Amino acid sequence: MPGNPRLFPASLWTLLEMAPYGCWGLPVALLTLLCCPGSGEKTFKVYMCPEEVVVKRGESQKINCSTSCPQPEAGGLETTLSKELLHEQAQWKLFLVSNVSHNTLMHCYFTCGGKQMSKTANVSVFYPPKEVLLKLQPTWVNLGGSFTIECRVPDVVPLEKLTLTLLHGNRTLHKKTFAGATAGLQEALTIHNTTAHREDGNHNFSCKAELDLKSLGQSSIWKVSEPQMLKVHVPWPDNQMVIIITVVSMLLFLFVTSILLCFIFGQQWHQRRRGVYGVQAAWRSLRRAYRVQAA
Repeated sequence: MPGNPRLFPASLWTLLEMAPYGCWGLPVALLTLLCCPGSGEKTFKVYMCPEEVVVKRGESQKINCSTSCPQPEAGGLETTLSKELLHEQAQWKLFLVSNVSHNTLMHCYFTCGGKQMSKTANVSVFYPPKEVLLKLQPTWVNLGGSFTIECRVPDVVPLEKLTLTLLHGNRTLHKKTFAGATAGLQEALTIHNTTAHREDGNHNFSCKAELDLKSLGQSSIWKVSEPQMLKVHVPWPDNQMVIIITVVSMLLFLFVTSILLCFIFGQQWHQRRRGVYGVQAAWRSLRRAYRVQAA
């Protein structure tokens, strides 16, 4: 009312200092009230902070409802979620909304001079990837054989903001997005079929799950799976096998031949030695016979 000294709290600065997180956004409205007392009841506004609510699933969020009306008759927060009034003054109320589990709307409202006005905020719930599971099937494969890479994230919200990337070392093999997915806690899955290459056994396979929350005013959240190694069996080509068999056969032939030659030369050497010893024995016998006759 004009001339009413209780149009504002005792100190405007006290009111601003008591505002939770500084979320008032009332400078213009307050200046209007200062310049034109009594006009607030006709032109009052309702404010809500934050105006866009982004909260992790299962956690809590503080909501500040405020108004430019100097003496509102009623005010509060309408929501299907669990709420608790923490603090209040004539022109603002601070609520704690708990166990946020789904996307919804919240409404701050005030009644001033018999007229009610409200402000609405969207509530967006997210749940980042906590576990990224990678599976290779099979884990042992012949060169050129087929194998499957499967990546699974058990629970994530919002699914349409998620991207799954299959990696081989630092090289991207496959990407999958989930645009158009329905709301709510869901499982994300991607399966990629490919064939084994010689270099596949040199690097680990992994899966990166990235939840892009930039459009909601948050940063991206990502998590990478435990690395998995693929064992690639490289069979010997037929021509190499023939070469190996030929070389082994030649070595075996040379080994057997060397043994036979050693045996033959050993026999000849032994026979020569026996021949020399026989001549010397005969010569000694003749000499003995000669000596006996001379005697």
